[in-house]
Amino acid sequence: MTWLRASFDIATGDAEALADALLERGALSVELADADEGTPAEHPIFGEPGAEPLPAWRHQRISALFPHDAEARAAIRAALAALGLDAEPRVALQPVAERDWVRATQQQFVPIQIGPRLWIVPSWCAPPDPRAVNLILDPGLAFGTGSHPTTWQCLRWLDANLSAGASVLDYGCGSGVLAIAAKRLGAGQVAAVDIDPAALEATRANAAANAADIAVASPDSVPPGPYSVVLANILAAPLRLLAPLLASYAAAGGRIVLAGILTEQTADVAAAYAAWFDLAPASEKDGWICLAGARKG
Repeated sequence: MTWLRASFDIATGDAEALADALLERGALSVELADADEGTPAEHPIFGEPGAEPLPAWRHQRISALFPHDAEARAAIRAALAALGLDAEPRVALQPVAERDWVRATQQQFVPIQIGPRLWIVPSWCAPPDPRAVNLILDPGLAFGTGSHPTTWQCLRWLDANLSAGASVLDYGCGSGVLAIAAKRLGAGQVAAVDIDPAALEATRANAAANAADIAVASPDSVPPGPYSVVLANILAAPLRLLAPLLASYAAAGGRIVLAGILTEQTADVAAAYAAWFDLAPASEKDGWICLAGARKG
């Protein structure tokens, strides 16, 4: 089976209404994107939670998917007319062939070596080094495949610094990869916490696949600490807000590892934790900083 993708550009302000109008006239799905993507005019519109809203894209590209035999141009003209838009854009039509989307998605993920003894291996791949600590991972809907620089940095820190028997809290666990890695690298008590039920489900499944005995919990039922190591791979804004809470989970002299921080956000995040930790960059990768430090007192 094939489909037909119709793509065209439109000025900001009409795109969402036009997307609805296209769906009413036979489009199977509609995607909105920045028409200036890949040019100096490209700019983000999605910020971190709690941040000020960013301005909308100046030009938007609409891509509508139709059945292969649909009159896509006629549907677009009708949608424009319904909104009182007279100008007809230049429409590019492209057939879209049937694919094995599961296999195509899996091909994006390959085994990743974190350090001398640690690998992240997708569940559909064979471990390249059977003698290593191989984490078998299926992220599902949760963040954390090991390929993102922030996850990679936290895993690298664990591989290099985790002491045997240490207690570990992974706050904002996503797929559970950090908590599972800690357990497989010799940690004692390990807790994985997230607000997203899909993340908790993925973490439980991944922990079972790796025979990792960890506690999986929502934020209102975190196993009592204190913890030798507190990990949080989130984003800068929630990391700042969570500073008192995360500090409360760290044992005296315990370590905290924070990631999801862009280079220009480093000072602000470190300042939010200064009452409890002397934080310093532990690593940098592709513009992302990992901060680490020990609990005072």
